[in-house]
Amino acid sequence: MKRILGIDYGDVRVGLAISDELGMMAHGLETLVINGSDKKFISGIRKLISEYDLEEVVIGYPKNMDGTKSKKTEKIDELIPLIEKLGVIVHKWDERLTTVSAYHTMKELNISQKDKNKVADKFAASYILEGYLNHLRN
Repeated sequence: MKRILGIDYGDVRVGLAISDELGMMAHGLETLVINGSDKKFISGIRKLISEYDLEEVVIGYPKNMDGTKSKKTEKIDELIPLIEKLGVIVHKWDERLTTVSAYHTMKELNISQKDKNKVADKFAASYILEGYLNHLRN
């Protein structure tokens, strides 16, 4: 199985995770700092697609708690065709509560507030990707 990239998109920082070759686990990668730049985002994703020879990407799709679209889901809808132009299949994954789960994990691990800001996006991307990988196995 080819590796899959998980993305937790944020306007300033983008959390990233990569699956192992067996498609069993997600491993967090360095956070991509884009500061609102679609160009930086696409450039960073292009680099990872090349580096890991990726064919699939899973991007968090942040619906509102009632299931309706948010401003962020509209942004994701704009980005998906740009990612697809890089030659990969893009899957949307409902990411509701992934950031909350990430913060709970960090609290359990006694990660300091200062460090939480550095790793929250990485944890969230890992949860998005793990959710998708679990879905594939079931």
